[in-house]
Amino acid sequence: MLKKMLFILLLLLPLQLSAQVYTIGVGDLLKIDIISPDKMTSDVTVSPGGDISVPYIGSVYVKGMTIAKAQQVIEKKLSQGYLKYPVVVVSLVESRSRSFTISGEIIKPGNYPILENTTVLKAISVAGGFTKFGSKSNVKILRPRKDRPGYISIKVDLKAVLDGDANADIIIQSGDIIVVSEGLF
Repeated sequence: MLKKMLFILLLLLPLQLSAQVYTIGVGDLLKIDIISPDKMTSDVTVSPGGDISVPYIGSVYVKGMTIAKAQQVIEKKLSQGYLKYPVVVVSLVESRSRSFTISGEIIKPGNYPILENTTVLKAISVAGGFTKFGSKSNVKILRPRKDRPGYISIKVDLKAVLDGDANADIIIQSGDIIVVSEGLF
């Protein structure tokens, strides 16, 4: 039994490393897997109040926690009289609390959820790509300032990204607005 649990934990280690970075927000869709002693799975959405409903224990506040911290809290509450030595895995199914907006000469402009490591190129792909007038050399990110109202404008060298320079492909943050301007002929 111990070997089986160690094997499961080793398989989940890479997930746990990325889970320590993401903080849970309102609207996020989470998957709660109770692996041991009884297998049970449930998909839950974080309520506007910041909590989720977990089998056996009811409401658990998770807003602002990392995925790993939420997992620890659920395991602790389950072990307090509900299950003996519970093994719980919490995973992010869909991030609905973190999003970006893309506008301009794009096939499907709009608001999209941020998935792990969403870059400008991935964001443009999710939005259907450029229109026939979209300029690969005229793309920018408007990033909300943290210290005062307004935006920081970041020019994106998409030609360098398409030529293989991964460092030029900027990772999107929550609240970013990607603007694809029309090309000049």
